[in-house]
Amino acid sequence: MTSAEPSFDVGGESAGADDWDEHWARYAGAAEQNPAQAFRRSLIISALGVREPGARVLDIGSGTGDLAADLLAVLPRCEVLGVELSATGVEIARRKVPAARFEECDLLAPDPVAEGDRAWADHAICSEVLEHVDDPVALLRGARALLAPGCLVVVTVPGGPMSAFDRHIGHRRHFRPDGLAEVLASAGLDVVWARGAGFPFFNLYRLGVIALGERLIENASTESAKPPESRAIRWGSKVFESLFRLNRRRGRFGFQTVALACNPDRAS
Repeated sequence: MTSAEPSFDVGGESAGADDWDEHWARYAGAAEQNPAQAFRRSLIISALGVREPGARVLDIGSGTGDLAADLLAVLPRCEVLGVELSATGVEIARRKVPAARFEECDLLAPDPVAEGDRAWADHAICSEVLEHVDDPVALLRGARALLAPGCLVVVTVPGGPMSAFDRHIGHRRHFRPDGLAEVLASAGLDVVWARGAGFPFFNLYRLGVIALGERLIENASTESAKPPESRAIRWGSKVFESLFRLNRRRGRFGFQTVALACNPDRAS
């Protein structure tokens, strides 16, 4: 890293102990409406490179199933397995995406993976998960039990500065590409590449999220009581969704951090 590079591999105190059942009960709707989702999913699907029918795709930290739904819309002949810590997330995902399989799983537990799912996946995704955990290396090591040798793994995490909403939902840190690559390598994965994406409009969107501060926390909740402001946020989201089509998909200044790695054939 040189002094000219932006220093955004930052950490911060979370709002408290994570309760993912409460999180998905309150914020599932906001997650669906997030305009960054479509841009992020296009990066993931492009990097994943699934060609053959019947590919087995693992979604690590599958939440309420939005990513699985998008995957099956584009790749209807692949198998999708989502693993998620939250029972509420799994319940919502099973209703939303019946064509995929979702299992409640604590990847930080000593032996988290069912015997029949060991080495199951030939492709895997971990999207917007690692920033939420104290030990992302340990989580990825736990997830590797689900990966076949040679499995390709696409990882996305936020880069850039942290917002009040990020801290509220438990972000521990944001990652530069080199920081994410270090985490993946420490977990025993072979890093193919790590880079930024999203300049300039994703960055502008993220700066807007930061400027909203704590107002976004209330408006993103399903219990929000401020419909006019919520409508303004939804309108702004639609505008950014269109602008995101003009984003650069790679570059050192993008606030979306993306990496491609491979589960090695060797034991590690």
